[in-house]
Amino acid sequence: MEYLFERVAYLKGLAEGMKVDESTDQGKLISKIIDVLSDFADAVNELNESQNELDEYVEAIDEDLSALEDDLCCDEDDEYEELDDEDDYDYVEVECPHCKEFVYLDEKLLESGENVSCPNCHESINFECECGCECGHDHE
Repeated sequence: MEYLFERVAYLKGLAEGMKVDESTDQGKLISKIIDVLSDFADAVNELNESQNELDEYVEAIDEDLSALEDDLCCDEDDEYEELDDEDDYDYVEVECPHCKEFVYLDEKLLESGENVSCPNCHESINFECECGCECGHDHE
């Protein structure tokens, strides 16, 4: 923005070189126009400096946010990997005797002997194990 100051200084020098008389109406007008242009150059320079400061500040915020996202994303990924390792589910495909739909049930739930309801028809599903006792255990 330095070129604005140079151009205003050039106009001031040109007016002085032309010996603009500030006692005339035209001379007063030209002098005031040059003063206003100088004020505009100052204002534009201040805005430019403020914009540069804001750009630097936003860039710093962006870098901090990026680092924070990296930290959070890595923590989430690690947490999900741990959950996947800990929660090893084995599902068993079972045909509901009531609605004849195939459903997948957790093998641990079946082994616990708890009453299991079909997720489709909500009827109770009874399981018979190999020994015929309906406990749901393999008895191996």
